[in-house]
Amino acid sequence: MKENLLIEKSLLFSKEVVDVYRYLTGQQHEQIISKQVLKSATSIGANINEANYAQSKTDFISKLHIALKETAETEYCIRLLGISNYIDSTVQTRLMNQCLELKKMLIASINTAKSNV
Repeated sequence: MKENLLIEKSLLFSKEVVDVYRYLTGQQHEQIISKQVLKSATSIGANINEANYAQSKTDFISKLHIALKETAETEYCIRLLGISNYIDSTVQTRLMNQCLELKKMLIASINTAKSNV
């Protein structure tokens, strides 16, 4: 099967978030925001992967839109973790850059799919 760059990047991003989640719950004893960012970040990749098995082009676009919404929630949680001093600015910047890259790729994919409908 052909490699899907969007799936691969979302998987790597999810792994980074899992690592941050482990740190936050283990070292910082933070449970609420870290759990939310874990859910939203891993949902990005899950929805991208699910889109590849969509029943129609409309379903495909819908799944990508859900993944895009999850990037917005993830961005918010990352910012909140940063301003709450749970993660340092280096970690925050790295996660935000990865999240924004996924967001741009999703927008481009959605626009391409819509133009092909």
